[in-house]
Amino acid sequence: MQYTPENVLVRPTSDASDPDLILSVTPESAGWDYISLQARRLAAGQTWQFESGECELAFVNLTGRYDITSNRGSWSGIGGRSSVFEGAAHALYLPRRTRFTVTAVEAGEFAVTWVPTDQDHDPWLIRPQDVPISIRGGDNASRQINDLLPPGSPVHRLVLVEVYTPSGNWSSYPGHKHDVHIEDADGNLVEADLEEVYFYKIDRPEGYAYQRVYTDEHSPLHQAGYPIDALVRAEDNCAVLVPEGYHPVVSAPGYTTYYLNVLAGSAQSLANQDDPRYAWVKETYKSVDPRLPLY
Repeated sequence: MQYTPENVLVRPTSDASDPDLILSVTPESAGWDYISLQARRLAAGQTWQFESGECELAFVNLTGRYDITSNRGSWSGIGGRSSVFEGAAHALYLPRRTRFTVTAVEAGEFAVTWVPTDQDHDPWLIRPQDVPISIRGGDNASRQINDLLPPGSPVHRLVLVEVYTPSGNWSSYPGHKHDVHIEDADGNLVEADLEEVYFYKIDRPEGYAYQRVYTDEHSPLHQAGYPIDALVRAEDNCAVLVPEGYHPVVSAPGYTTYYLNVLAGSAQSLANQDDPRYAWVKETYKSVDPRLPLY
């Protein structure tokens, strides 16, 4: 598949038959093997039903509060933040063959993502107070990381991360890639082959970020004659697809950028390699942005 700015950037949808759907990504639309994602909204008292099928699945509250009932158990009071900028999310992991109903106790928005699996793991509710929060990078490449479903979690493929990039800062920088599965002589993972979605929220409706997705000679698509070099303007409720290649982000001055990262592929890992042309920048950081952490 040839990736261009037009198909790397996914804009919010408008579907009269499913008015609560904000955005949808499928393997067919993305041209990859694993990740499906929907962002949805529910009014208070409304419900939404779904089945995980032969996939593992994660529900992530963006705003609002929810009760979830399923054939695997029930959970109440999931969520509660009125904005993604107020605190870490709740995330509910559900195994394959789970039928569930989401009921909005308070109106809001949520994301649900699923990937195929042949493994069975227990349901798992990740609470905000249990989410590790860290600051990555330095200077104007400082950003906040919330590890909702980090490597080492008791799941098969899914990795979930929330990232906050303050006004004028860069994140996913220096550009890094994870599109080839590489192990060293001792069997340690150097780089995983991962698909990735960035789902964006901006703290003011007119705000935006820019993201570049680009490959080099080491990426399989590049070697196959389908290089990527897409620079896109990501606005609120947009998603950016990263099938391969490097993918740095910059937040417009005056705006704080949030994105939910969903990754899946050859390992439940974040193993990656920096663009060697820009990796030297890491050695120059003198401080961490004092605006972080946000909370």
